[in-house]
Amino acid sequence: MKLNKTKHTTRTIVAWLWSHHKGCRLQAVTNVVVGLVQVALGLLGVEFLRQLTDIATGKQEGHLLIMAAAYVLVMTGDFLCNVCHTWISAVLGVRSQNLMQQQFFERLLKGRWSGIERYHSGDVMNRLFGDVNDIVNLMTEVLPFIVIITVQFVASFVYLLFMDATLAYIVIICAPIFLLLSKLYFRKMRRIVRKVKDSNSAVQSIIQESIQHKMVIKVMEMADEMVHRLDRRQSLLHWQIKTRARLSILTRTIVFIGFRGGAIVALIYGLMQVHEGAVTVGVLLAFTQLINKIQHPLLDLGRILPTLVNSLTSSERLMELEALPLEDESIIAGPASSAGAMGGGVAVSFSDVTYSYSAGGRKVLDGFSHTFERGSFTAILGETGAGKTTLLRLMLSLVEPQSGCITPRLPRSAFSYVPQGNTLFSGSIRENLRFGNPHATTAQMYEALHIAGADFVADLPHGLDTLCGESGGGLSEGQAQRIAIARAILRPCSILLLDEATSALDVETEQRVLTNIKQHYSDITIIFVTHRLSAVDFATEQIHMQRQC
Repeated sequence: MKLNKTKHTTRTIVAWLWSHHKGCRLQAVTNVVVGLVQVALGLLGVEFLRQLTDIATGKQEGHLLIMAAAYVLVMTGDFLCNVCHTWISAVLGVRSQNLMQQQFFERLLKGRWSGIERYHSGDVMNRLFGDVNDIVNLMTEVLPFIVIITVQFVASFVYLLFMDATLAYIVIICAPIFLLLSKLYFRKMRRIVRKVKDSNSAVQSIIQESIQHKMVIKVMEMADEMVHRLDRRQSLLHWQIKTRARLSILTRTIVFIGFRGGAIVALIYGLMQVHEGAVTVGVLLAFTQLINKIQHPLLDLGRILPTLVNSLTSSERLMELEALPLEDESIIAGPASSAGAMGGGVAVSFSDVTYSYSAGGRKVLDGFSHTFERGSFTAILGETGAGKTTLLRLMLSLVEPQSGCITPRLPRSAFSYVPQGNTLFSGSIRENLRFGNPHATTAQMYEALHIAGADFVADLPHGLDTLCGESGGGLSEGQAQRIAIARAILRPCSILLLDEATSALDVETEQRVLTNIKQHYSDITIIFVTHRLSAVDFATEQIHMQRQC
């Protein structure tokens, strides 16, 4: 699906970055403080080196060893600052990245279900890792670095200005050209970086989908086609990266030539001043040091411009995720536990409900009305696309009807749910069951497994602590499905929703599981989506849904 990308102004992005800066402030401020100390030590080192040289050449009186010791002390302080910066990046950097990842991860999980599905999971993963890393790097490293090199540029220029104004102006003569180039570069590079990031997401999406559906690819003999598809995407990414590199190299080359030209002119001027006796060798040495400290910040700024552009583009991509609407808090949790508040099952009524997944699209439900009575066991049947699963999504408030109403609007805490397909997480069976009830005891888990026809778990070598791979790897589809049913049974609820929950079971096992559920939860309202007529015998009522034209 093609997504609409909102174009944000630089001012909007900066405001957004500031609003998300809290988790990064400690590292950013610490980096600025350490960096400013290094700037001060650097300028102090230039002054000590000048005096040390002039003392050694007899142009200034002073104690050579004391000045040498002072210079070594300054250099040692600079080294310790570098060590501090490395430690800060290693310790606080991970903390800052974790905090921001958690923030967006929580936002995605708590956002409306009908928003996030527009994004491919591979693209979302690329944003949560790559883009979050870019933003944290911008806030904690790049922006503090810009502050530091700005202070270094101004302080070094003022220092050189007092020593020799002509030399100071020669050194920065290329600055206006640099600023003009930076503006042009910034505009073009921003467009290229967006394309590179989108291509990166596409590559990750292809790889992720291929691994997820490896069995289908093997059976359909589509391995070569998927590799070819990946190659096409990678080729496009390769071309985009080369375009970005060419622009970056061209800009940096022009800036480098300009600044090095200014440095050579300044050096020649300084040598002439020494030859004429206007300045000492120590002052010339200080000149060369200050030239680097003035020009290097501008050259460094040229090197970090790609990072800056990359981070602003990452900000736009994360802003798109953050723009996804959040769910209403009343949907997520009610005022009390549903089981205690409602005392067993509860009736839910659909009144003239209409729903379609896209504006102007086919109506999945059109004027649907029905009351699911308290304690009833309702079987919902119908062909694919008739709206059976949509009915459950509406009940769970994952989507909202375009017209009609559902009463009462129960909080999600009132429901337990077994969705279609294999929905186990990687980890132990015990950990999977705790998704249903984090406080369930071992005895309660085994009871739920028994009701779900999953007594086989007790016979496994590690029992409840048996590890499952991704999507229940290591278990059969039927075994994984029964564990998912047990997980739902463990959750206190007033309404139990089963969406093709026994599709992987044989008829005998299915009947045993449904019999157990009906006997143990006679007071709970149960809604069971199925294609099997054999399951209808357990229902107290049936709904036959028709696909809307």
